[in-house]
This record gives sequence, structure tokens and C-alpha cells, in this order.
Amino acid sequence: MKIKHVFDNNKKWIEKKLKSDKDYFKKLSKHQKPGILYIGCSDSRVTAEELMGAQPGEVFVHRNIANMVSSTDLSAMSVINYAVCHLKVKHIVVCGHYYCGGINAAMQPADMGILNPWLRNIRDVYRLHKDKLDKIENSELKNKRLAELNVQEQCINIIKTSEVQKAYKERSLRVHGWVFDIRSGRIIDLKINFERILKNIMEIYRII
Repeated sequence: MKIKHVFDNNKKWIEKKLKSDKDYFKKLSKHQKPGILYIGCSDSRVTAEELMGAQPGEVFVHRNIANMVSSTDLSAMSVINYAVCHLKVKHIVVCGHYYCGGINAAMQPADMGILNPWLRNIRDVYRLHKDKLDKIENSELKNKRLAELNVQEQCINIIKTSEVQKAYKERSLRVHGWVFDIRSGRIIDLKINFERILKNIMEIYRII
């Protein structure tokens, strides 16, 4: 896409919005009250609002390579803090996707330079689930399964945070793990049983 087209498209979008509601942008500028925090991949093929059919103001979005939630990532931690403590979202979604370049890169024994520390987080997920993953002979299926397990581990990382633990005690908040299938366009709810997974480890991570 050419940069000029971006500004042309922006003008058309403004005209379309004002045609349906002349006060659209005046209302939009007043506040935001999203119900969902969406943490997804930076992949250019996976657009958060479009795949959910969401409108501006409905979803608070954070994206990075392979939808990671690392306790050392100040950006991700700040987003979670703001969404949970200030915006009071009711749902947190971690959405991975099949055929993810970050997942694929983490499965290759290659030096990726500055990406190495980031990919190491995904490789740690592989290490945690190595016995199961090594039983999958088909490389495409293994890639897809690692994408799902990565979503699961990032959801657990979210639940470990003090903000989310406190919110769980004070109000209704749910964490969801999804995968977007690029080939079909479908969002798949992984229906992760967090209660079962966290049963034996929350005594370690509980801080509230």
C-alpha cells in the first residue's frame, strides 16, 4: 500500500462515518470504555478489530511478535495495568494464530540476532511441553500446537500478575485463550481449563 492511499482512505472513512452520524468523532473523543483487552500478534495479516467485528472504543489492543506476555516487558505490563485497573475491562483475550512467523522462527535452530531474547520465551514454552510436542511428527501440526500452547502459557502469565489477581477478588474478570485460523478466518476458543492448570502452581504465584 502506498502512503498516499492511506490518507485517501482516511478521508473516505471520515466521510462515511459523518454520513451516518454527524457527531461521530465528537462522541468518540469524549472517552473510551472497552470491555475487552486483546493481546495478539503483530502479524500484518491478523487485525484485531476486523476479525472480531469490533468498533472503535470497544477493544483495547496490544500486539507484539507471537502475542507474548512477559513480566520483563514494560509495554505489555503497562497495558495490562491500565486495562485492568483503570479501564476495568471484563475480559482479557490472548489470541495467537496458526502459521505464525514468530512460532516458526522459535522452532528453528538459527541465530536471529536481536530477536533471540524474545524468541527464547517461545522456546521456553516448547521446553515446558517438549514431551507432547515431540510426539507430533508433522511439522505443520507441531507448529499449530505450539501456537496453541503458547497462548495457554501467556494466559497463565496474565493470571500471575498482581493486577489480575486483585481484580479476580474484587469483580468479574475472565481470561480467554483464542487462536485465529488464517486459512479459514475462524476464531477458535481453546477453552483452556485454567482452574485445573493453576491448581498446583497458584500457591507459588499467588501474591494477593
